[in-house]
Amino acid sequence: MTQQPPSRMPSLALPGIEEYAEAHTSAEPAHLLALAEETRRLSPDARMMVGQLEGRFLTFLVAMLRPSHVLEIGCFTGYSALSMAEALPEGGRITTLDISPEHAAIARRHISTSPYGDRIEVRLGPALDSIAALGGPFDLVFIDADKANYQNYFEAVLPKLSAHGVIAVDNVLWTGRVLDDAGGDDDTRAIQAFNRAIVADPRVECVMLTVRDGLTLIRKR
Repeated sequence: MTQQPPSRMPSLALPGIEEYAEAHTSAEPAHLLALAEETRRLSPDARMMVGQLEGRFLTFLVAMLRPSHVLEIGCFTGYSALSMAEALPEGGRITTLDISPEHAAIARRHISTSPYGDRIEVRLGPALDSIAALGGPFDLVFIDADKANYQNYFEAVLPKLSAHGVIAVDNVLWTGRVLDDAGGDDDTRAIQAFNRAIVADPRVECVMLTVRDGLTLIRKR
């Protein structure tokens, strides 16, 4: 069996399907290619980068929603924030949160040299503290951080979501481990519990997409 490169998650689709989808999706701009190349050297952390397919999806989502204020929980090296910044309307902004000084430093460097440096603010520190300090409203929230706090992040941002806002939650399929009825590790159990809670929550409606490692879109009823 061919070993997966460290920057790619195990595919949930038929062999070759994700590569086919990437080949038939618009290419990343040069500044994202440079960031992706640097991020891939952070093995094994490189697998946390959303990559071309999901990055282009986020760009498309922002283009459709036209959000004034985007909140990202889990900046990593800035690939997803820069993907979303491409499609922001005039005056739109992104606040992105992370707890890792190393990752935030890479993100800030690439953001500052991109065409979108004035649209993105990187905040360092525990995400729940940062969210509490932000007033909102948020038109789009992208959650891609520690899995144990997914439900806490959701509860923290829901009251600050605009009337037509959307929450996008990454890794909800967790490379297929959500199908493990035995529960598996703590992260798997946390994602399973989150998925159960969201689909049963009367305050919201959701759709789970099989993009890359699973992406759930949530909006208020």
